[in-house]
Amino acid sequence: MTTTHQVDLDSRGITGTGSQYLTFMLADEEYGVDILSVREIRGWQKPTPIPRAPGFLKGVINIRGSIVPIIDLRERFEMDAIDYGDSTVVIVLHIPDEHSEKGHQNIGIVVDAVSEVYSVGPDSIKPTPDFGGAAENQFVHGLATLEEKMIILLDIDRLISKTMLAGLQIPSTH
Repeated sequence: MTTTHQVDLDSRGITGTGSQYLTFMLADEEYGVDILSVREIRGWQKPTPIPRAPGFLKGVINIRGSIVPIIDLRERFEMDAIDYGDSTVVIVLHIPDEHSEKGHQNIGIVVDAVSEVYSVGPDSIKPTPDFGGAAENQFVHGLATLEEKMIILLDIDRLISKTMLAGLQIPSTH
């Protein structure tokens, strides 16, 4: 059984002029993605594997007639793998894609747990420190300090690169 959760911004009191981010946990770190990229949040369901796919691509699932690739962010970030549990969720992101007939593609990312929705003002976002061009910075948009904690804000366009999208063209079931 798959549970779908709706993100209700109004009930959380999200207001203001800043950007809004859905945050989630990976290991003991909190990450955030722009809420406008989030299509839905689903409970974990085992995807259908795709032969010869990269290790971080767990497979595909069917969501209302659309085939959605599922990417494990732990593996994408080269973190230790864990068993999927009750708190494991898939965040379905809506990604612009010029290679797609529709001009967009939905991609699911597997995360340990969903955390909060935050409004982040532009002055709260700091650039990532320069680690000499380290590869781990390639997916990071910036760092936000909120409520005395640091949130790593991800750049979805870099995380789900155009090259990777071109390689994941999976036909729709309609």
